[in-house]
Amino acid sequence: MAASAAAATDLEVVRGKRAALFFATVAIVLGLPLWWKTTETYRAPLPYSQISGLNALQLRLMVPVTVVFTRESVPLDDQKKLPFTVVHEREIPLKYKMKIKCRFQKAYRRALDHEEVALSLGTVQEAEAMLPEAQEQAEGSLTVYVISEHSSLLPQDMISYIGPKRTAVVRGTMHREAFNIIGRRIIQVAQAMSLTEDVLAAALADHLPEDKWSSDKRRPLKSSLGYEITFSLLNPDPKSHDIHWDIEGAVRRYVQPFLNALSVAGNFSVDSQILYYAMLGVNPRFDPASSSYYLDMHSLPHVINPVESRLGSSAASLYPVLNFLLYVPELAHSPLYIQDKDGAPVATNAFHSPRWGGIMVYNVDSKVYNGSELPVRVEVNMVRVMEVFLAQLRLLFGIAQPHVPPKCLLSGPKSEGLMTWELDRLLWARSVENLATATTTLTSLAQLLGKISNIVIKDDVASEVYGAVAAIQKAAEELASGHLASAFVASQEAVTSSERAFFDPSLLHLLYFPDDQKFAIYIPLFLPMAVPILLSLIKIFLETRKSWKKPEKID
Repeated sequence: MAASAAAATDLEVVRGKRAALFFATVAIVLGLPLWWKTTETYRAPLPYSQISGLNALQLRLMVPVTVVFTRESVPLDDQKKLPFTVVHEREIPLKYKMKIKCRFQKAYRRALDHEEVALSLGTVQEAEAMLPEAQEQAEGSLTVYVISEHSSLLPQDMISYIGPKRTAVVRGTMHREAFNIIGRRIIQVAQAMSLTEDVLAAALADHLPEDKWSSDKRRPLKSSLGYEITFSLLNPDPKSHDIHWDIEGAVRRYVQPFLNALSVAGNFSVDSQILYYAMLGVNPRFDPASSSYYLDMHSLPHVINPVESRLGSSAASLYPVLNFLLYVPELAHSPLYIQDKDGAPVATNAFHSPRWGGIMVYNVDSKVYNGSELPVRVEVNMVRVMEVFLAQLRLLFGIAQPHVPPKCLLSGPKSEGLMTWELDRLLWARSVENLATATTTLTSLAQLLGKISNIVIKDDVASEVYGAVAAIQKAAEELASGHLASAFVASQEAVTSSERAFFDPSLLHLLYFPDDQKFAIYIPLFLPMAVPILLSLIKIFLETRKSWKKPEKID
């Protein structure tokens, strides 16, 4: 009886050991891998090596220049050497991690018969009208015509001419070093029409240190897929002024042609509004000498904030908003003038704020008040107003007057208010800015994901990153090949994809779920199950070890 009870006890002990070992095996072999797999943070692979290589990317901006020589522009011996190609390359000295080189590829050739006829006319305007615009001339390319040094096409005191399209005229020379002399003149003209240090410094103002290149280069708007333009009429004294402005007709005649020419750089929407009782945030000062009021330059920054709260245009906008305000001062503060830093009245009576817009003060003629009942009717001269606003719009987009070489005649803009090569220059700047922005965004994203390991990286985020890297590489290749239009499109795709990846909401799901919170959740779940299994394994180990040390009986 005692033997059977001992045998049953031993059997129960063996069963207990087997059960403990079984539970431990299931927990370790199946439970732990299943828990690890189902709770791990999914992180799609990213091209970290390619992203780090973007910082060492070298941009080569190639400008194709076709140089056309007329019969008497260079010595006969030099004409026999045509056609041939000359490449001029130099590095843009900017303090930026991305090296930028400008490459002018000059293709020299003789003038065709119709070009000879056109360039033999009396004035350069007649020659431009007769020269057919080359349909195959791509964005970013230039054509320079070299005429005789005694030609009457240009004024005798002028050496070169820059036209409104992608064409220029340069005087030749009969010097034995004709090609070298003319080549330097062509480079000066080509740089003025395409790429200069100032243009690129303004484009990279947000990425450059605060030094001589960027301290005064923050006026241009940042590159964007779209822009919203709002024209506002501020009438602080409707009891005295009944103001009428034909803003719809002015936008159609003056602003819309300019925006149509700029449409390749982004989408534009225009609206207008009239605000009554909208006062300036600064009280003007009275000048007894001129019996007028004035705003000095130091008070102008304080004008914008109180007025901006009334505009309400940027609250729900996805794109940058440009505000152009026409302010008609109240009767008690008329006339009102804006003074510059020297205390002299500003000719346009207007000022602009970088990346915000501009304000123009429109004074009512004092003769209107003679014998008239209030409110007096005021007809706004929209031609004078739009001249100021268009000039401010050009500055806000970074389209400033070029630094032309000495003795260079600069043509006036076309009817759209924008020269073709000015648009090309804007696309150069925007392309470089987009590449710099996309590179910075991807680098910041890679650093963030490398430091915080519990951020989920979904496949669509990885796809956007790969797309942004490919678009940057494509844009750099297109810029090096001189294909400006396709390079600009690729740079826009790079910015869009990089920002979609950086601001993807899924990156924040587990960002604020630290390890201590994980332990607070998992310990109550696993501890009640793990303690009995662990104690059983320890007991089995100790008993097994004791049985190994027990001496065997010897008969």
